[in-house]
Amino acid sequence: MRDRARYWVDRTVVRGVPALVAWLALACLSLVAPASALLVWTDDASPDTLRGKAATVWRTVGQTLRLGGEVGPPLRIALSVFLALVSLLYVSTLVGLVTTAITDRLAELERGQTTVVERGHTLVLGWSEQTPTLVAELLAAHAQRRAGAVVVLADRDKAEMEREARDALPSRGRIRLLCRRGRPTDPAALARVTPAAAEAVVVLPPDGPGADAQVIRTLLALRAAVGEGCPVRIVAGVRDTAHLPTARLAAGPGAVVLDVDDLAARLLVQCVLEPGIALVLEDLLDFAGAELHTLHRPGLAGRRYGELAAACPDSCAVGIVRADGTPHLNPPPDTELTPGDGLVVLAEDHRATVLPAAPAALAAPVTTAVGPAPVRPTTVPALRRALLLGWNGRGERVVAGLARGGVVAVRGDEGAFMVREGVGVAAEPEAYDHVVVLAGPGGDGQSDPDGRTLVALLHLRARERRTGRAVPVVAELTDARNRPLAPAARRTDLLVTGRLTALLLAQVSQNGHLAAAFDELFAPTGHGVRLRPARDFVPPGTEAPFADLAAAAARRGVAALGYRPRDAALPRLNPPKAVSRTWSAGDVLIVVGPA
Repeated sequence: MRDRARYWVDRTVVRGVPALVAWLALACLSLVAPASALLVWTDDASPDTLRGKAATVWRTVGQTLRLGGEVGPPLRIALSVFLALVSLLYVSTLVGLVTTAITDRLAELERGQTTVVERGHTLVLGWSEQTPTLVAELLAAHAQRRAGAVVVLADRDKAEMEREARDALPSRGRIRLLCRRGRPTDPAALARVTPAAAEAVVVLPPDGPGADAQVIRTLLALRAAVGEGCPVRIVAGVRDTAHLPTARLAAGPGAVVLDVDDLAARLLVQCVLEPGIALVLEDLLDFAGAELHTLHRPGLAGRRYGELAAACPDSCAVGIVRADGTPHLNPPPDTELTPGDGLVVLAEDHRATVLPAAPAALAAPVTTAVGPAPVRPTTVPALRRALLLGWNGRGERVVAGLARGGVVAVRGDEGAFMVREGVGVAAEPEAYDHVVVLAGPGGDGQSDPDGRTLVALLHLRARERRTGRAVPVVAELTDARNRPLAPAARRTDLLVTGRLTALLLAQVSQNGHLAAAFDELFAPTGHGVRLRPARDFVPPGTEAPFADLAAAAARRGVAALGYRPRDAALPRLNPPKAVSRTWSAGDVLIVVGPA
């Protein structure tokens, strides 16, 4: 019986709308008419005659079904039914139109097709694995100003983008995250996110082949949307150095275009040259805690860098930026600032750094707590060797960067090492000063480029436990979610290159003067971020504030940024200068200085 009923319903639906309307009317009448008759016959106030009761039943049915319910001659009844049907058709059509309009509007909102009306926002064009990290840092940067918005335009589902970036939303403040769907290469889609009113625009290279071509087309579309003379700060990234000149031409004058693969290779090289610096670089690049700021305050012209560095009670001076944008990190103390120059400092907030209004004499060196640094014999650095396991597009740049830093890189047989553990000299990690594990190549169909990195780390840790010999390891990961899974040994630096690249793009988007400064900081030669034993500046067991060590570092020609305690993995950048602590032999001072 149930199957017959379903079959009858299917046949009725197939006949179309007229059949459905007819059956609906018949069903309503079959329910309303008997109920109305029962209501009239049980009412003591109803007419006594059959004709009167029938008229009352008709009136009740008409009022219930909105069919008029008039009584009288047949023509009058027909006209009342006609008017009722016209009214019903009008109301139904009106309700349908309003419902359709609301539904279309909601669907448009859901698809992310509406126009963004914002000013001073940060616009992110494109989507890649680094976008959630970039969005999180941009939201943190806007949270420091307690207002603003981050707008993302990508050819991706709006709900999916919001779901991936939901964890990045701050819990307080008026910070907004707005996602819109559209092709960043389409000027019409760009117009919906008002790029001309944005404070900064970040163009991300997408994942997969043809990423740089996509970035160049996006930059051309952006210039077409905002015009040639629009003062919008543009920051973009490309993956191939060969496309860098073309991307800079497409971005226009004043834009910053970074070679993200070259940057990742330089970060890997710096981690090899300075073991243990990976977490320092990440802390320096994110917006949590202290970060680099450029101070352009009245009265800086004519003052000396050493005097300004000593006059920063709650920040650490790193260098200066000339009026033309050229950075000078850790300059000599007698370097004089000229009109238009800025002071680069490491601080929680650029508004927190207070400089004295007039030049002050340099403070006398503190010698009570911090005595003269112990004299160490000068030795010629021996040639170092690094074993490379794995290979990707950044491998040649890593080899060249290590060579400039005095490290010879040897590409090992990763398969022999992981399967037979120790076949050939190239597979013996203990024969080298460093081991570098590169992530798998991207864009070639490999779904998990971090897979072999995790396997190599697993074998390296097992070998260290068996032999008792630890070699400094630098391992590259592409996904930050794999960091907790990495079987890292005690002397292993895990570098999520994509995350650090996104952090750098976020920093430069908020302060374009920092692009050249970071370029120098991450160089294997010149003045960069270095790790120095605290015993080079203070005898072990001495109790002294960080300000005394900063003064001792300045006397030795380096700028102190913070320190890392012996028993801690995380660094402490820009610590309170007046708080004293006892410095031990295992403490490390974080400085900016020559290699």
